Amino acid sequence: MSPLQSLVTAGTKLWLDSIDPDLVTKNLALGATGATSNPIIVSNLIKTGRFDSDIAALIKEGYDDDALAWKLTDSIVRQAQAKFEPVWTKTNGNDGYVSFELDPLLEDPARALVPADIAKKYVELAKKWSEGHKNRMIKVPATPGGLMAVEEMVANGTTLNITLIFSERQYLAAREAAWRGAQKRKSTDTFKSVYSIFVSRLDVYTETHVPDLSPAAQGMVGILNAKKIWRLNEDFWAGKGLKCKQEMIFASTGTKKKSDDVWKYVGSLAGSDIETNPPETNDAVEASGQTFTRQVDKLPAPEIVAEIEKKVCMEKLEETLMFEGIQKFADPQKALLKLIADKRAGK
Repeated sequence: MSPLQSLVTAGTKLWLDSIDPDLVTKNLALGATGATSNPIIVSNLIKTGRFDSDIAALIKEGYDDDALAWKLTDSIVRQAQAKFEPVWTKTNGNDGYVSFELDPLLEDPARALVPADIAKKYVELAKKWSEGHKNRMIKVPATPGGLMAVEEMVANGTTLNITLIFSERQYLAAREAAWRGAQKRKSTDTFKSVYSIFVSRLDVYTETHVPDLSPAAQGMVGILNAKKIWRLNEDFWAGKGLKCKQEMIFASTGTKKKSDDVWKYVGSLAGSDIETNPPETNDAVEASGQTFTRQVDKLPAPEIVAEIEKKVCMEKLEETLMFEGIQKFADPQKALLKLIADKRAGK
């Protein structure tokens, strides 16, 4: 059994952090059952030159840069959806999704939009980009505006991937809003929601902001946080009698330190729910020779848990990472639009 096969056998759903058509085909063969997209992924695809003819055709049809970016993203996501649709059908809507990220520029600090206006626009865009799609998941961030939109989006029938979650507070706000929205539906039979908890970014944060953590605790904050939130999620949905499983997505699973094993986060969270791994992480894991078993429900040693809970202020962590995350959220869309403008100019 290969390493990635052992990960799937342990109970993990493997989603690819890419919609590259070639990588989707490759990772399907390795056991992937879903995928996710974002502006960085689309930009990297454009840079390969493989979509130059598509871009030229859209320019000829009169699309401006913004409309072209979304038309192209929609097209590439559709291709990935087609590849994963058999999984969606086989699992009765429990798997086989491809995430489609709503406009990150709504969160651009330079636009200074108030949360209520952001939420209203998210609701409009969710309707636009989800209509007619069985296995498309709409990705919205756990920002004030994003969280404000969740209830209405779910009530409207949208399948959501609530992303950019760093803390228990954000998760609880997202989950409660989603559940309120689900209960407004005529039926919860097709209600499906996932909550993307970022993992490695927390350890990058503590390296700088909590340097007095012991060597045993440093680098374990992201894992502990993700496991605690996973448990909250399991316990909350257990008695709801829903047809679809409401799951965590463990995101940011690539290691940031060269001294860490490439499978550090992948292995620590194995056994349940979903991991969205970058293609290079999947390749490294597959070449590792490791056999993965269920670890998601096993917390670090009690003394490590106690130290982290004592020394790490999660409120400050969330505030810092959300500030950085919102900037990282908007900037890639700006870069994507510049890339399209350059293609238009023949650069």
